Amino acid sequence: MTTKSKEKPVTERTSGTSSKVGKAASVLESHGFKLGKTLGHGSYANVMWAHSAKHKIKVAVKIVSKKKAPEDYLVKFLPREIDVIKNLKHPNLICFLQSIETTSRVYLIMEMAENGDLLDYIKSHGAVSETQAAIWFHQLCMGIDYCHHRGVVHRDLKCENLLLNKNNNLKITDFGFARGSMKPKDGRRILSETYCGSYAYAPPEILRGMPYDPHFSDIWSMGVILFTMLFGQLPFDDSNHKTLMQQVQCRVKFPANKTVSEDCKDLICRMLSPVKERITLKEIKHDPWTVRMAPYYPKPKTKAAAASQEAASTSTVDGDVPSVQQMNKQKSKSTGGK
Repeated sequence: MTTKSKEKPVTERTSGTSSKVGKAASVLESHGFKLGKTLGHGSYANVMWAHSAKHKIKVAVKIVSKKKAPEDYLVKFLPREIDVIKNLKHPNLICFLQSIETTSRVYLIMEMAENGDLLDYIKSHGAVSETQAAIWFHQLCMGIDYCHHRGVVHRDLKCENLLLNKNNNLKITDFGFARGSMKPKDGRRILSETYCGSYAYAPPEILRGMPYDPHFSDIWSMGVILFTMLFGQLPFDDSNHKTLMQQVQCRVKFPANKTVSEDCKDLICRMLSPVKERITLKEIKHDPWTVRMAPYYPKPKTKAAAASQEAASTSTVDGDVPSVQQMNKQKSKSTGGK
């Protein structure tokens, strides 16, 4: 739901920056949000945290300046983002709460992820273990599978757009380039011609400027993310477009300074393949490494139970998926500690 509001002038603030923050605080306070510190900023949007009196929790607020944002973003991508995210509810997606629009700004109120983004985590801690990478990759697959089943493609998957909550569970965010109503029609997939996202995470078909299937571009990006988690670096050099084009058309090279299982490398190679050979999301879920390393969830014994579990996984969820510790306890109980 989008609420339109008038910005009230704020006195006792003289500098340009403090005046803008003051106006934002005034608008948010009128809707029950007390503004806190800045979490991040871009060329035309800032992200700040706030406390919600209604929900009694911390939330993240994306503040978009209408004066600075490109016209196509305001007219096309921002309305599409709001339209997409308001209908998505899943434990591995950042939950959208509401939007507020004024004459000069748009405020998107979202669930808070206290532990920052995956890129910052990797910069601080280095490459993660294969076990931890498997848990986060599983959560990424669950979130994207949910989106794809509802006809939504993300089109900008990267480590910066994967957040970690207080329990270190992964949450997908930033649906600014997402697109809905992308389910195949009459067995034919709908192609995109909007070339969005980051070069480092983009598949060859996007780099060549060809119409592309965004379901498969999401899968390529997921392969780049898995590689980056495991090795602490990107698989391709995006500093030079010619070099990048040459690299993405060859088999990915793995650093020799870290041991990663061969079946995991095989999965990455199948994700970072030409589009006609690229693995599907369904195949990823049944890949030997994914099955071997996936967090344990008790399997339903009957078809009715399976249907019930599927319905539960696609309904509105306010809680988290199990934490790493909870998953390990479940697995230990199921295997007798072996």
